[in-house]
Amino acid sequence: MWWGTAIEAPNPGALASFYSQLLGWPLVHEEPGTAIISPPDGPIYVVFQEASDFVAPVWPPESGEQRPMMHFDFQVGDLDSAVVEAVALGATLSDHQPQQNVRVLIDPAGHPFCLCQEQD
Repeated sequence: MWWGTAIEAPNPGALASFYSQLLGWPLVHEEPGTAIISPPDGPIYVVFQEASDFVAPVWPPESGEQRPMMHFDFQVGDLDSAVVEAVALGATLSDHQPQQNVRVLIDPAGHPFCLCQEQD
């Protein structure tokens, strides 16, 4: 069974709070250096772990720079309003947008993530 995934961040509690608000998922556990969110119907978890030597990835990838090792894709009904909401929570809209129906944003720790328009 797949349990979840872990994301490194300089401040795991703050990043967990960002994604908790973005997704409407509750913070289900927090202790020094670790915070966990989960959808209300579970049982999948996203763990945010402290990395004191964290280096934010560069988007789009550049030779010799820290590459994104993974990213989240979230499906949304209204792409424009989802971008506004994410930015209000602390995300930054990337200058590089490779697809018309997807918006790449950068979370407060520097990880890229995508908001993807639902397809009819």
